[in-house]
Amino acid sequence: MKNLATLLLCLTFSFISCQTKKEDSKNQLDIKNASPVEVPLKDGMARAYFASGCFWCVEAVYESVKGVSEVINGYAGGHTKNPTYQSSNTGRTGHAEAVEVIYDPTVVSFSTLLDVYFGSQNATQVNGQGPDRGSQYRSIIFYQNETQKTLIELKKEALAKSLNATIAAEVYPFQKFWKGEDYHQNYERLHPNNSYIRNVSIPRLRKFQQKFPHLLKSNH
Repeated sequence: MKNLATLLLCLTFSFISCQTKKEDSKNQLDIKNASPVEVPLKDGMARAYFASGCFWCVEAVYESVKGVSEVINGYAGGHTKNPTYQSSNTGRTGHAEAVEVIYDPTVVSFSTLLDVYFGSQNATQVNGQGPDRGSQYRSIIFYQNETQKTLIELKKEALAKSLNATIAAEVYPFQKFWKGEDYHQNYERLHPNNSYIRNVSIPRLRKFQQKFPHLLKSNH
């Protein structure tokens, strides 16, 4: 009887887990099929949203680019409200670590920001960048209108041909960006001696800077 009770308990948990995964998959599919939300200019500044592994790394890359005034770390692409660092790390929220790039479109274009995106990562790595693995570190490009979507797809296709490989970045309609915790903001600048920053973030930033010196601010 004890073994039977244990078996029934296991079957119940397996059923619940299976149903939960199905619901999560449906929620993610709904997000991918949703209409994009376009963020209006504010004080002449536009906003773009990207996920590409650890947001500490991505923040530092984009903040080095001419025309970018600020980068905010947070979460996007998932189906749960008010995600946190802890909850996103479970992989169950659907969210990925993402950045909000605030930029002057008269100085740097969305097309150039896409070049920065693809040029600052391993474009073929699925569900992560470098040592960071999991759906919360996957690569996603968020589009706000059909023009942006078309441009993203064209650049993905061209890069796939040049590398003769599949490009891992997903393409999502932008829905909402959830700002991350305060301690994640400006992380590389405030914690230059952190071992992860020294060994992962800074090498990734320097590799990008060497490839795109013409896009850098004068102080980088």
